[in-house]
Amino acid sequence: MARATTARPVPLGATIGLILLLAALLIAPVCLAISNGFIRDGHFSVYWFARILTNNVILAELGNGVLLATTTTCVCILIALPPALIRARCRFRGQGILAVAILAPMILPPFVGALSMRHLLSQFGVINLVLERIGLLDSARSGPPDWLGSGFTGVVILQSLHLFPIMYLNASAALANVDPAYAQAARNLGAGAGRTFLSITLPLIRPGLFAGGTLIFIWALTDLGTPAIIGYEHVVPVRIFKELMNAETSARTYSLVFVLLSGSITLYVLGKFIFGRAVAGQSSKATVAAETRLLGPWGTAGAWLIFGGLLFVALLPHIGVVLTGISGRWVNTILPTKYTLRHLSFVVTQKETYNSILNSLRYASVSTGIDIVIGCLAAWLIVRSRTVGKGLLDALTMLPLAVPGLILAAGYVAMTAPGTPLEGIGPLKDPFIILVIAYAVRRLPFVVRGVSAGLQQVPESLEEAARNLGASKLRTAICITAPLIAANIVAAGVLTFAFAMLEVSDSLILAQVSRDYPITKQIYILATSGTQDGANVAAALGVYGMVFLGATLAIASALLGRRLGAIFRA
Repeated sequence: MARATTARPVPLGATIGLILLLAALLIAPVCLAISNGFIRDGHFSVYWFARILTNNVILAELGNGVLLATTTTCVCILIALPPALIRARCRFRGQGILAVAILAPMILPPFVGALSMRHLLSQFGVINLVLERIGLLDSARSGPPDWLGSGFTGVVILQSLHLFPIMYLNASAALANVDPAYAQAARNLGAGAGRTFLSITLPLIRPGLFAGGTLIFIWALTDLGTPAIIGYEHVVPVRIFKELMNAETSARTYSLVFVLLSGSITLYVLGKFIFGRAVAGQSSKATVAAETRLLGPWGTAGAWLIFGGLLFVALLPHIGVVLTGISGRWVNTILPTKYTLRHLSFVVTQKETYNSILNSLRYASVSTGIDIVIGCLAAWLIVRSRTVGKGLLDALTMLPLAVPGLILAAGYVAMTAPGTPLEGIGPLKDPFIILVIAYAVRRLPFVVRGVSAGLQQVPESLEEAARNLGASKLRTAICITAPLIAANIVAAGVLTFAFAMLEVSDSLILAQVSRDYPITKQIYILATSGTQDGANVAAALGVYGMVFLGATLAIASALLGRRLGAIFRA
């Protein structure tokens, strides 16, 4: 008893320490940014907030953002639900491979995929040329349509093709948790398959759909990189980005940050605690075995056709980036008419692009190390300890999912503004520390969720046996727990490192001097240079990032297997 009593202050102190650390690195910068939006002439004022609500241009941009996010979320549901239903209701050869392959669209941010969209969707792009070749389009009679239009359509397509795996994972998890007895009872009463789905299954999986849809909506609403590359600048994130790039950031900028943050937090709370809650009366355990139908050869071929067709369309931006990166000439043709490796070699031989890779490696490796240390400790406290405050710690570690990178970066800009004590680590000075912190805070949920999933599968009896034999809690953690969850730690670390390498919002805002540019900022600079060579080199740099992220995702999948999806679920 004496040992247990003296050990109690340790988890309590660690919990309080982590809560204070996350409050300082996450809550404080955001609060500082918000407070700057409510100050005028040194006094509290709602002047700038009122100006936003009476500015028709900004209101239109907010409306565009909401419409963009709503459309993207709806498209993601329409894309993800059919394969999720097939996976939940059917068994067929190769479904395990497809379950991993469905995550492939996430290996490249839509920010990079946007580099190839003009080749694909412009008036004389690949899509129109293919339609004309097969006779579905007569460009001589009527001019070929511009699928990009003002850029809205292109942004929706890129965001949807990138984000639908999140909806697929949440829908699959929700379907797996539905008690089949409900559907069987409905069919016994004469309901058909369609009515059973609409009246029984769909309401029961609503919490999962709403939780996944909330994350997608927030992501699309606050996405900066994709609209900036496509050229669809009539949204608030792009306005905030441009104003943060100016040396004299106005209070109106931070008022816009407050508006976006309010919307994000409200949606996250609604999705997590209200609409995302389980339906009343739903049992936690199935009362009958789930019915899955074994598909024959033709059914298996159909399932592969659906999954394969979806993956092919989702990977078109990735294919376009590769072709753009190796094309020597690609003008008004379906495929490049000339290929070259010059752009790929340029990336690793020129100082600017090579340094951007090194910078990303530095930022990502240090931030990943921080995440592993903090994330493992936080996961252990959340899963294993019974200390006061672990619920708050759990909420804080997941909060970065609701606080977009754009808003967090704005907070760090306010914290390191000229004239403040932290000016020396600001974007215009030496942003290494602030970029590492931003990367670490943004990707902390990956490590916490990955390690928590491992701890939940390790029986506490193994740790109790070690302690009964005289081992301390520290030795038990090192010798028993750590080896058993090593795969989870490595996989979560690999994913954290990979996604930090291609972090967009923090990189675009917090790196403002060329010597500090990470990969994504260098891609943005090249892509917006206005030259064809710049676009080709940006795509080549994207190819390196895509190969790297794809390889790391494959490693994480091999280590975690089916548990990989839990990291991306809401």
